[in-house]
Amino acid sequence: MIFKSKANKALDRMEDPRETLDYSYQRQLEMLQKVRRGVADVATSRKRLELQINQLEQQQNKLTEQGKKALQVGREDLAREALTRRAGLDSQLGDLRAQYQQLQGEEEKLTLASQRLQAKVDSFRTRKETIKATYTAAEAQTKINEAFTGISEEMGDVGLAIQRAEEKTENMKARAGAIDELLESGALEDFSGPRDDIQAELDRMGSGPGVDLELERLKAELGQAPAPKQLNPGQQQAPGQQAASPQQVQWPQQPGGGQ
Repeated sequence: MIFKSKANKALDRMEDPRETLDYSYQRQLEMLQKVRRGVADVATSRKRLELQINQLEQQQNKLTEQGKKALQVGREDLAREALTRRAGLDSQLGDLRAQYQQLQGEEEKLTLASQRLQAKVDSFRTRKETIKATYTAAEAQTKINEAFTGISEEMGDVGLAIQRAEEKTENMKARAGAIDELLESGALEDFSGPRDDIQAELDRMGSGPGVDLELERLKAELGQAPAPKQLNPGQQQAPGQQAASPQQVQWPQQPGGGQ
């Protein structure tokens, strides 16, 4: 029972209604062809009997004429023989006419059956084509809907591929942004260009005073301390401001106590 149920399910999944309809139509055409062949065979037999009947009737008429001529010449014995043979032909003609009537009836029945079967086959063909067209349209509509909704296997695989590509792209963009930030902060070094340790040290030292000046400026805006004044190299000293004398400048002591 399990094997039959699984086999039936597999066959139902593999069955195509269009192929089944075409096969049924082909079988009906074969049956119609057999009926037509039967009609042709009966008609042939009927025609053969008709020819035999015509031949016997001709022989019967001939014997009747021969009997008349024999009586005219006084040969009664010959006339009797001709009438005897004619009687035998009458018996054969009776049997042949009965067979002829029977075959004619069979031919009419088969012809009517052939016409009815032809009408059914034509009706089935029209219905078959209508069902096939409807099934094909429904199948196409189902595939389109599955494609739009992503239910179909092909579109599902495409959707997964697109999703994986988008995820990889986002990961790659995030990785590139993180590396750029690390390079800017100095956590990573750029080995693609020439390495200059002295320039890197100067850049780190130069970044410190800028932060201190910005802090003093913010304090001045908040009224916590006066804003620092920076002198440009070409700017003159304001009046009343004394320059530091050489004696007031303290030089750093050299190693060993020397100044």
